[in-house]
Amino acid sequence: MTPQTEIIVNLERLVALTNGALYWPACETLIVSDLHFEKGSHFAMKGVFLPPYDTRATLKRIASTIRELKPTTVISLGDAFHDGGSEARMDAEDAALLEAMVASVRWMWILGNHDPAPPARFGGAVEGALLTGRLMFRHEAAAYHERGEISGHFHPVARVRAETRLIRRRCFATDGDRLIMPAFGAYAGGLNILDEAYDGVFRGALTAWMLGGAGLYPFSADRLIPDSGAQRRNAG
Repeated sequence: MTPQTEIIVNLERLVALTNGALYWPACETLIVSDLHFEKGSHFAMKGVFLPPYDTRATLKRIASTIRELKPTTVISLGDAFHDGGSEARMDAEDAALLEAMVASVRWMWILGNHDPAPPARFGGAVEGALLTGRLMFRHEAAAYHERGEISGHFHPVARVRAETRLIRRRCFATDGDRLIMPAFGAYAGGLNILDEAYDGVFRGALTAWMLGGAGLYPFSADRLIPDSGAQRRNAG
């Protein structure tokens, strides 16, 4: 079973998984963010060649999580597709797997800045944002403070010192009112939670839940370390 940790957001009990997904037991809903399908092939077109298996790796992790948790609903919080040509570049086997997954549950695509209109061939419902009970799901955190908001977009990572080592990993970031999810995509980069891009998002005490193989590890804001200049440049 995938290691998991309970996180409370706006009085709702959510379960954060070490693979970067979030599960809402009360509504049998699985949430994933920033899948960035076909990011590898996008870079290949620009002459940057990476192993072309990022989409398949991401799909298999989602499929495994669906088999384990058996959700009735899946919400994808935007930037599922890296660009408008992702559908055409997707391998036939990968496309078939995605199509089957979407058909197996109530699938909700939230629009992102990379995919303002997800490819229609895969089915599922499309929303700009989605309010369900006490939780609001959208791609990017709103400029105004909204309790219960679950978003993605920033690909949060945290950097901490553990004994003699510096560790930098993807994280869930929350103050109990709002939560920003880590990117789920295999090739998605990360932006340090201390970056100025997050200014104004959190009003309460920030906790970064860092992803680890054996569990999630909470760090308060005073334990976090900003990135170096090189890491900031390579965050996207």
